[in-house]
Amino acid sequence: MMNKKFTRYIFLLGLGCAFRVASAQEQPSLRQRADQLYAQYKYANAASIYLKLADTRKPKLTDLERLADCFQKMNDYEAAENWYARVVQDPESKAEHLITYGTILKSNSRYSEAKKVLQSYANKSGDTKRVTNEIAGCDSALIWMAKPTAHKIKNEAQVNTAFADFGVFPMDNKIYYTGEPEQRLLKQKDGRTGNPFLRIYTADRSTDNSLSSKLINKSVYNEEKYHVGPIIRNQKGNVLYVTRTYPGQSGEISKENKKKFRTNNLELYIYTANNSEYDVVPFPYNDVKKYSVGHAALSQDEKTLYFVSDMAGGLGGTDIWYCELQSDGSWGKPQNAGQAINTSEDEMFPNIGADDTLYYSSNGLPGMGGLDIFVAKGEKNNWSKPANLRYPVNSAGDDFAFITNIVNKDTTMGYLSSNRKGGVGSDDIYSFSKIKPKMILALKGLTVNKKNGEILEAATVTLYANGRQIIAKQSSKADGTVFFELAKGTDYSVLGQKEKFYSDSATVSTKGLTKSDTLSVTLRLEPLFEIDKTIAIQNIHYDFDKDNIRKDAAKILDELVRTLRDNPTLEIELGSHTDSRGIDIYNLDLSQRRAHSVVNYLVSRGISRSRLTAKGYGETQLLNRCVNGAKCSAAAHQTNRRTEFKILKM
Repeated sequence: MMNKKFTRYIFLLGLGCAFRVASAQEQPSLRQRADQLYAQYKYANAASIYLKLADTRKPKLTDLERLADCFQKMNDYEAAENWYARVVQDPESKAEHLITYGTILKSNSRYSEAKKVLQSYANKSGDTKRVTNEIAGCDSALIWMAKPTAHKIKNEAQVNTAFADFGVFPMDNKIYYTGEPEQRLLKQKDGRTGNPFLRIYTADRSTDNSLSSKLINKSVYNEEKYHVGPIIRNQKGNVLYVTRTYPGQSGEISKENKKKFRTNNLELYIYTANNSEYDVVPFPYNDVKKYSVGHAALSQDEKTLYFVSDMAGGLGGTDIWYCELQSDGSWGKPQNAGQAINTSEDEMFPNIGADDTLYYSSNGLPGMGGLDIFVAKGEKNNWSKPANLRYPVNSAGDDFAFITNIVNKDTTMGYLSSNRKGGVGSDDIYSFSKIKPKMILALKGLTVNKKNGEILEAATVTLYANGRQIIAKQSSKADGTVFFELAKGTDYSVLGQKEKFYSDSATVSTKGLTKSDTLSVTLRLEPLFEIDKTIAIQNIHYDFDKDNIRKDAAKILDELVRTLRDNPTLEIELGSHTDSRGIDIYNLDLSQRRAHSVVNYLVSRGISRSRLTAKGYGETQLLNRCVNGAKCSAAAHQTNRRTEFKILKM
């Protein structure tokens, strides 16, 4: 059985066919309710209760463990990192949690920190072999992110949804891909994920590979009961190879959390066009009682069919296999593609390029995150050593389904799928291009100590575009500098971070630039090691007469969460201030409620309440002359409406 982390890619996907288990108590306790929801895979609901159980002076380790796991299962890796940071600090915490914490740090692109945690597991357990690949991946990722390849990655937002969209196969001026339909289009759902069953979509493809005008395909293969996809076709266009979930009742029975599930394995089906219909035949080596088969790919001469399976005789969870075309048109017996490309873990989503180059995804080789994309030369069971396609093709997330459709002297273009940060949904489709640039744009950054102006060495500087999509990450040199290549017509943000300093950020843009240029930015990081030092948290705004934390404020407060998480002995006071308008006593009460809301938000993201103090100052600490009755501009009043934190203990 393959790693459950990848069940959303429908391989070995267990459908929600749980047999009911009677409840032993009519009125379960708060913890029992949380545990029941957790056992039912209702992680968001369970997390809301575990949060209450964790917000005590001495929370139980098991509650913290399950809360951290809930956020990991929900793919909220920021929150999962915060809570696992608390889990591993507990002296009773198992060494195994260090591996989970390390992989989550990798998922958040914190490779230096991840390496330290994974190494601490090796030191604590004596088991170095288990984390060798993960540590090697951390070392490589730091190098690759500091100097990305020339690939430009674009989220195809016109076709991506809040659900999963992945697995592109270009067909003329269109693409076929796999997606979870919106609720209004398909009511039947997968019992475990709660999302609709996967179906095949089409979308229009422009000359630059941009996608638009998506439609759910009304062909016969979309009429199946459960999941459908991915899909490929032959060059002539008359034969389709479709991955489907077996719809019958003879699948494997498995037990999880005291419940029984029927695991409906995957099958491969071959659709051959016959006038306006299809002749449909199962791949002769399907065996739903024993294993899954799917993710087909054809060699350029179409005499070799590659696919993925967990059938007996493999090297790991799922391997790449192949069959050879026989003289009578049938496919020969499956053969393993060999240990050069298959590992003891999972290999998935093979695609064959124009020169018979194999692109595939694996989590069994050193990589940046979960699944990384690799390339190998050869055929059948004779392959070169696979090479990682590096950053930004790969990311801290899961990257898969890489396919090229335009290759010439100066240009390579195609598609990949990923759940990397900055996307639209869970899994998104990205187009990529690797084009020789005609205009060179760059950014030179400088990191300094805000207090004394001295150069800061070894600060982590991250370049973002399109929100939180990481473009590159570097550590500042001895002279405090970093250097990034930029793309034209793009808005960027730059974040500087260093332990025992409060982060600083800036924005730059290449929009409107028509010739080569180097932009500059200075990041001023404020030291944290002064007791009673007060630091303003910029741009924390509230709706009029409200104390709730808005979404824009939450993103800013997340930087404070990271600071507190990375400095676990830091204790602070959260101070909220109003302007002078309104009644004094009311302003004092409003500011106290706002300060308390900030504390509650930090607690919900994994910070212990014992480290936080809420203090409302009302209008008692104005920064300018705008006292009661004074005539001031809106901007002057805004200066006084602020949130600050004061360091109480280091």
